[in-house]
Amino acid sequence: MIRHSPRLAAAALACALASAAHSQPPMPPTVTKVVMTHPLVGAPGKEVTLSEVSRGPGAGSAPHRHDANTFVYVLEGKVEMQVQGGPLLTLGPGEVFYESPSDIHIVSRNASATAPATILVVFVKQAGAPTTVPVH
Repeated sequence: MIRHSPRLAAAALACALASAAHSQPPMPPTVTKVVMTHPLVGAPGKEVTLSEVSRGPGAGSAPHRHDANTFVYVLEGKVEMQVQGGPLLTLGPGEVFYESPSDIHIVSRNASATAPATILVVFVKQAGAPTTVPVH
């Protein structure tokens, strides 16, 4: 007869759970959630889109532009932002960054190598237009 120790069973279960946790795919470096899109009253053909963007440590985006007036509000963490020809800025919670429709956004990344960062982005744009356009 084989007897099983409760401590041995608990240790085996803990090892199995840890192994399963390590085999899970990592979360994406950037998660974007559109919070709201709404037409602008008094501005036919225009709309506002609000997006929450969460970035993992060190995550960023490739150069891009927004055919929109774009306002970035930092909710959590620190982010680095720069438009072509402008200074590199490091922003923390409560700080704001603006991009005009003609700006090329060359740096947009989480400034931390260890902590996440979350921003709220407000786009004022043509109705139905994409919020982000890649730059090659």
